[in-house]
Amino acid sequence: MKILALDAALGGFSVAVDVDGRVEAVATGRQDALEAGLGQVEAVLERAGLRLTELDRVAVGLGPGSFTGVRIAVAYAKALAYGVALPLVGISSYDALEPADAPLPVLVVVRGRRGVVCARRRDPDGATSACGPTNEVLGRLLLGPLGAVNVVGNTEDVLSQIAERGWTVRALSARSSVPAVAIAQLARTRAPSVSAHAVAPDYGEAPVVTQRRSP
Repeated sequence: MKILALDAALGGFSVAVDVDGRVEAVATGRQDALEAGLGQVEAVLERAGLRLTELDRVAVGLGPGSFTGVRIAVAYAKALAYGVALPLVGISSYDALEPADAPLPVLVVVRGRRGVVCARRRDPDGATSACGPTNEVLGRLLLGPLGAVNVVGNTEDVLSQIAERGWTVRALSARSSVPAVAIAQLARTRAPSVSAHAVAPDYGEAPVVTQRRSP
């Protein structure tokens, strides 16, 4: 399967092309998707020896993360998918960061605006996510008996606060150092959206804490 993946939610702009497990990728490390995005897409496709019309699907990071980055990357991905009639797969930032077979419970943290984080805690019985001020988000997600929690993502702002709450913290490495690579890998086994119109960004950065429970 030949997949083009884009992400601008996590740590800058990145592009990857995955051809049956052989990956070409670039990460700018900057929020420059608007300035460099299409040029980087063209360059990575060229290195992979592909044209857009030869791809099987396009994948994009949906956020949460950088508000502007998410908006631009999703717009690019939709335009590319429409332009060559390709299926489009959306991947959550939480899934892109969480390593395969991560031990549970696992807390995935994404930095938002100053003083704001989005996080998802996954346990054997489901997942809970929240966005808002760091202390409030941790208060929502670190309920129940104290124990060990595995943490991945933008952890520098939260590790000490988690430890102060009495939890034992184990830091994990992200699924990939290049978010678009992780998104391409995940898109191999995810069903595309029924329509590119249905692919919606997750901006996440609500001014107050919001909480969602998923099975």
